[in-house]
Amino acid sequence: MTEKEFTDKSITLSFEFDRYLINHPDIADKIPLGASIIFELEDDPEFTVKESKLGEELKKQGEKFVIVRVKKLLPPYESRLVNPELIAA
Repeated sequence: MTEKEFTDKSITLSFEFDRYLINHPDIADKIPLGASIIFELEDDPEFTVKESKLGEELKKQGEKFVIVRVKKLLPPYESRLVNPELIAA
């Protein structure tokens, strides 16, 4: 996994987790203020190893973090628009 792939996946997971928290505020309440999020992806052990190393560094520095274990990340959905047409004005 390249550094770009890792970064892209991290950004995607962060965005999707933010969306999840909007619909599950009870989970958001369990995250300490100022804590970092470390993701574990069950279907991507290489990503999880890299995230775990980040967690170890945070722990050494005395920083707060929580681990979010995710079974998998589904592919992005297509647009919900059906047959949009552009009409020249």
